[in-house]
Amino acid sequence: MTNSRTDERCAAEFPQAAELIYLNHAAVSPWPRRTAEAIKRFADENVTHGARHYPRWAEQERRLRNQLRALINAPSPDDIALLKNTSEALSVVACGMDWQLGDNVVITDQEFPSNRIVWESLATRGVEVRPVSLQGDAEHNLSAAIDQHTRLMSVSSVQYASGFRLDLVKLGAMCRDRGVAFCVDAIQSLGALPLDVQAAQADFVMADAHKWLMGPEGIAVFYCAEAWREHLRLHQFGWHMVEDLGNYDTLDWKPARSARRFECGSPNMLGIHGLSASLDLIDELGQKTISERLLELTGYLTEALADFEDITLLSPHEEQRRAGIVTFRPSNVDCAALVEAVKQRGVICAYRGGGVRFSPHFYNTRQQLERALEITREEIARLR
Repeated sequence: MTNSRTDERCAAEFPQAAELIYLNHAAVSPWPRRTAEAIKRFADENVTHGARHYPRWAEQERRLRNQLRALINAPSPDDIALLKNTSEALSVVACGMDWQLGDNVVITDQEFPSNRIVWESLATRGVEVRPVSLQGDAEHNLSAAIDQHTRLMSVSSVQYASGFRLDLVKLGAMCRDRGVAFCVDAIQSLGALPLDVQAAQADFVMADAHKWLMGPEGIAVFYCAEAWREHLRLHQFGWHMVEDLGNYDTLDWKPARSARRFECGSPNMLGIHGLSASLDLIDELGQKTISERLLELTGYLTEALADFEDITLLSPHEEQRRAGIVTFRPSNVDCAALVEAVKQRGVICAYRGGGVRFSPHFYNTRQQLERALEITREEIARLR
């Protein structure tokens, strides 16, 4: 798709308030217009027909699994479970593995609590958590932390505070060579950057819809490699996780052979309709186009912030480490107060990692970023 057509599509899909510069997609993303329309149609149908057309809803559910399979290049839609959020998916892995006393899990020292607490909770089972510094050669550091007792490495593809991007292909190869399971929290990259679960040799990948995928809250993708499905102990049970779905009278039930075995109860049909619409937009524009535009924007922010006086960039300078997040800390300024000040002027961002976090998406414009930086400069001067 040409740049002019992409710009037209962006303007049509994101008709945000004129004074708004939304740079908080690493927290909660605005919906595209089509997503709001899909959810409204679903809501209107519920009002006028109830679940009369439930078979059509079930078909939409199947379609979403196929969309997600294509997005991450999973071998089969059977590898895709639709869960509530990333934390639930991580808990499925943590509570499902057969841990032994003395096992350890390797993570980074910059993880969001979801990808730290879940492993720390295993301490009662004698499992050690090994946080690893990303300073220097991050992939080498993570590999060096693996020993004969390491059962799993769990990392965020992109760190939530700094925007530091890891080389998943390199890490996946390391884990495979060492016989270690590889888990990827992809919430800060999926929808922003390409992700190929087969190239990364990932065993588990999870991500909510409400950030870079631009979908509603309450629905998430959980990829579980086929080789692992029957080796994760189930802790949630219900009508939706059985193989013979819809046979409510059988007493001889078995868990589904597919990843649906991790979905205990009724699916989030509202979330399914919304996320499917958002993925249609990603598919139409192309993940390559989206990631290229986004990296251009974060590259501009990185370079422009270098011209600010007394600013420390908390995000990586190296292009191969950049993603959709740029975080910075001005000296002699309360960053939490700065975030609130620029929000009052329409620049929506976040206070993370001790700094101001800007997280644009592909539809933001260079002019918006220039204005956001101008406002930021003015508020820094005022607060100092």
